This record gives sequence, structure tokens and C-alpha cells, in this order.
Amino acid sequence: MTGRPCGRGRVEVRACAGNMDFARLWLGLLLPLVAALDFSYHHQEEMEAFLKSVAQNYSSITHLHSIGKSVKGRNLWVLVVGRSPKEHRIGIPEFKYVANMHGDETVGRELLLHLIDYLVTSDGKDLEITNLINSTRIHIMPSMNPDGFENVKKPDCFYSNGRENDNFYDLNRNFPDAFEFNNETRQPETVAVMEWLKTETFVLSANLHGGALVASYPFDNGIPATGTLHYRSLTPDDDVFQYLANTYASRNPNMKGDQCKSKMNFPNGITNGYSWYPLKGGMQDYNYVWAQCFEITLELSCCKYPREEKLPSFWNHNKASLIEYMKQVHLGVKGQVFDQNGNPLPNVIVEVQDRKHICPYKTNKFGEYYLLLLPGSYILNVTVPGHNPYLMKVIIPKKSQDFSAFKKDIVFSFRGQLDSIPVSNPPCPLIPLYSNLPSHSAATKPSVFLFLVTLFHILFK
Repeated sequence: MTGRPCGRGRVEVRACAGNMDFARLWLGLLLPLVAALDFSYHHQEEMEAFLKSVAQNYSSITHLHSIGKSVKGRNLWVLVVGRSPKEHRIGIPEFKYVANMHGDETVGRELLLHLIDYLVTSDGKDLEITNLINSTRIHIMPSMNPDGFENVKKPDCFYSNGRENDNFYDLNRNFPDAFEFNNETRQPETVAVMEWLKTETFVLSANLHGGALVASYPFDNGIPATGTLHYRSLTPDDDVFQYLANTYASRNPNMKGDQCKSKMNFPNGITNGYSWYPLKGGMQDYNYVWAQCFEITLELSCCKYPREEKLPSFWNHNKASLIEYMKQVHLGVKGQVFDQNGNPLPNVIVEVQDRKHICPYKTNKFGEYYLLLLPGSYILNVTVPGHNPYLMKVIIPKKSQDFSAFKKDIVFSFRGQLDSIPVSNPPCPLIPLYSNLPSHSAATKPSVFLFLVTLFHILFK
């Protein structure tokens, strides 16, 4: 648009000034919405400024909150994206990404900031993203260990003093363990995440790391009953976990072969955690056992703290995987459990008959259940406290509805009263729940090879 320059008359000057003020106003409104997030490392103040800007400019679909504080008092920020960002909606599954658990593993931190930027700027423009936001409540934590990130003074590809938190604890060895006692002092960051998991019905998650290129799935620890004599430790949902890991790795061109020259063979870019190296107190096992949330660990860079100029290529290689993995929260079957009067029933066990969890998966306070399952025929075991199990068949079609799991509500018609069902969902105790299974004593006695691999990763991974 062209126009004549402002004249020198008083009226013309006032008119020109008014036009300039109007232009500045529009420019000020538009700039925060269109200014691109740069590809550089964002320290705590810069990250907070970006997150607050997003929360302000996209307030209808985002909610920014802190789930707690680090050792040094830094906020552990989570940005929620969805049509109902401030509260759970029935039928809408909860998904989360967590990064920078090890402070010197930095790529995931920046990827999640760019993912936030991509989600909010694509809403209403990109059909896939719009549908994802319509159907999913997405929680994104760019940094679980902000102190560690700030403590890195000299970035290094292999190890730096920022890996641990400010109390020198490895946060991915700090959670309760289902196989052996973990006597590590629970850290503020760990406690914050554990409390956070109690507040939401998380269904699917991924934890972003660096130092390798592989998607790792549970278990990270184990006993012979879970397969450790065969150098693996498998969950009852191993088919789903392998599918989830493949979903991410297959869309990342770098997660194939030995890209990191580590001499570790990761077929198709995935591995069982224990097969790679056993660890105690990991976050992905805790999510699966105690939070009813399927979580995998994504190792996304050979170098833990690569140069900034590499960040655009990391985004390009991971963007499709990050989006596609979020969509998997809609796998399987979901629904509510009701009594004969249509009241939702909390604390009801809903599991597949031949894949029971050591800590049973139960309905939430809204009577909801979410089970991540591949297409096929399953027998659901539904158990109301104080009553006999109810078995029902469910067939999950090969082509389920996009952005929604197969929906199956369950209605009980008991003659007696159901008033005895507790409203709260009592958690399983934070003890080694697998300790009662056979041959537990061998759980902490891996082969010499696994011991050496574990020692190597404690020191360098």
C-alpha cells in the first residue's frame, strides 16, 4: 500500500500521527503472534518469557502453570494445549512430553519449545494439528531439571556437571522402583512430577533425552519373571510399547542403524530398556506401574549438548515423529463405567484379562478408563470392589476413528447398593511390587556383561 507523505499542516500532522499510532497498535498486536521462535538455546528467563507470551497470546487454547520448584527455586513450567486447557474433559485423553531431565541433554528442551510454537500457530490452519488440539489435552514440560541446564558452563557431547540436579542426584534414578528398593533421597523435582501425575489421568507420555539415537521402552529394571534371564524385561503391554517406539523411530531418518558409532545395535531404532542397560528408579517404569501412563524414553541426539546451528536439523528430523506419537494417545478403547442409575463409578478395575498390571488400572473420579491397545479382539475384566469380576468382549477395529479411541461404556445393573465404592482411588504402595514374584533374588544379579554396560552408562550416559 502506498500513500502520500504527511504534510506540514496542523490537521495533516494530526491525521498522520493518528494513522501512525493505529499502525503501531496493530503492529504491537501482531508481532507476538507471528514472531518466530529462534533456533538457539533458551535459558530460564528466556524460556519463561516465551512460555508466558504464548499463554497470553493464545489464552483460549493454552494454560501455563508450575508444578513445583527445583532445588534452587526455579519453576518447573508446564504449558497445556487443548480446547479446555485448564481442566480435564470427559473423553479427552491426557498426553505429556517431558524434556531436559538430565540438564546437559539439551535438544529435547528446544524441541518442545518449538513444538509449542508449532502447535499454537498451526491451530485453525493445519487440519491435523487442529484435530489434535480438539481431541487431546497436551501437557508440555520443556525442562524438568532447569538447575542442571543452568549449571552447564562448558557444553560437552558426552558429560558435564549439569546432568544431575543441584543436589547432585540423577533424577532418572530417583523414582520408586517396582523391582527393588530405591533408597535415594527423593528430590524436589522428582516429588513435583510424582504429585503432578496424581492430578491428571495421563494416558501416554515420552521423556526426551540425548546421548544416543533410540526409542527405549519399559521395563528398565526387572526380574526373571519379566525376562531378565533372556537379557530383557517385558511389560504385559510389550506389543503396544514396541508399536509406540516404532511409531516415533520410523519417522525420524536418523534413528536407524548405528548413527552414533556406539557399537550398540538398535534394530529399527528401538530397544527394550533393560536390554540396553538395566537401571533402578527410572521415570518411565514409574509412569507405567504407578500412574497408569505408558511412557517411553526418546534419545534424540548422539551429542548431549550439540552446537546451536544443529538445532534446525533436529527439529526437521523430529517434527513428524513428535506429532505422530501424540496421536497414539487415541489407540485402543476408552469409556466410562456407570451404575444402573447412570452414575459414574470410580475405582473400578478395568483391564484386559491376559495382561493384568502389577498395580491394577482403575477408573478415575469420573468413572473413565483408557486402555492403549492395538486392533484386535480382547476380553475386558471389569471388577467393582466387593463384587465378582465382569467379563466382556471388545473388538477394536483396524481402522479406528481418527483422533478417538474405540468408545465402549460399561453399565452395571446390581441388585444391591454400590454405596460402598470409595470415591478416591487408593494408590498402590511405593514398594517393589514385583518382589513377591518368583526368583526375585536374581533381579539384582545381571550378567557380568550387563553389569559392565550399566557401569558405563552410569558414568557416561
